[in-house]
Amino acid sequence: MTTTDRPNKTREKVLVVIQLSGGNDYLNCIVPYQDGFYKDSRPNIRITDDQVIPLDRGYGLNPGMGPMKTLYDQGKVAIIHGIGYPTPNRSHFRSMDIWHTAEPTTVGSKGWLGQAIKELDPEGSNPVTAVNFGNGLPRALAAPGVPVASVGDLENYGLLTGVAGNDQREQALNAFSRMYTPLLGSDTVMDYLGQTGLDAMRGADILKAAPLNYKSNVEYPDNPFAKSLKGVAQVHFADLGTRVFYTQYGSFDTHTDEVALQSNLWSHVSSSLISFFDDLEEHGLGDEVTVLMFSEFGRRVLDNGTGTDHGSGGVAFVVGNQVEGGHYAEYPSINPADWVQGDLAFNNDFRGLYTDILEDWLEVEAKPIVNGNFEKIKPFAV
Repeated sequence: MTTTDRPNKTREKVLVVIQLSGGNDYLNCIVPYQDGFYKDSRPNIRITDDQVIPLDRGYGLNPGMGPMKTLYDQGKVAIIHGIGYPTPNRSHFRSMDIWHTAEPTTVGSKGWLGQAIKELDPEGSNPVTAVNFGNGLPRALAAPGVPVASVGDLENYGLLTGVAGNDQREQALNAFSRMYTPLLGSDTVMDYLGQTGLDAMRGADILKAAPLNYKSNVEYPDNPFAKSLKGVAQVHFADLGTRVFYTQYGSFDTHTDEVALQSNLWSHVSSSLISFFDDLEEHGLGDEVTVLMFSEFGRRVLDNGTGTDHGSGGVAFVVGNQVEGGHYAEYPSINPADWVQGDLAFNNDFRGLYTDILEDWLEVEAKPIVNGNFEKIKPFAV
């Protein structure tokens, strides 16, 4: 599809969430390379003046983020400084769970996006309102009665597709769910497995046609993350009613060899992202897509030799045509006197950013999802 043959109708706003798994190092991502405290704190792994991509306000980008600089110069990138939550947790599992459920003090049972999807499609009538590109189902998308299609490889996607006919496939699925009943001891769980599988099967039937109608002049990079973003584009262009896409990349857990590893990861992410936006623009669909990129935490200020350990006070990005690009909030102080247990202090609660996205982009009420009222960061040009 091109801008000349696109149907003449208004399409819904779409959110693409990119999880940078493992703990992206804030200090070596948005680099305060002119700050003496930064240079003193990282004698082994600092990004040097000849490596950094100069940005503005005395900051620079990681050397792997060249395409992100292009998007930033186009006014499409909001950099959310110092994002986190009170009483930081340095466990990958727990911190990611906090981001997924918007519950920093208790173990949440529902994902923030799952609840949003429930508001967008209360009856669960569209099994592809949300599509995850990757293995498993992120907790962010999980909520009762919310179908989510999870895709490993869109080109070969399907569930029990070798079984001819819907009746036969449903019988096979019911047999599968019943195999687990003696172990789980619950008809409710069996019903849930069956319904989840049936929703996945319906989603597979809908999504498998998306690549067949996809045409583009954009060449994506050759890496797994680019493949996921190309899949997002294919499904979005097919106009299947998908409102939320989710994918992840990493690991950004750079305990050793950080400079090379982080630069390589960001090279994959940023080159794939600019191809994705070029694809959207070619098809005249750039205005309806916003991308959120986040990581579960930042990393320690001091290096540990060739890497860094788990920290807090991270950075998030909101990217899109409807974003008012630039810096949001202040970069946390790098003065050792201001560190919190060796970390940068957070100064933006992530639930405020979620409130922006929920209310100003997806247009659903945020308070019951983020469990309170939080100050908005206001990255959208509204």
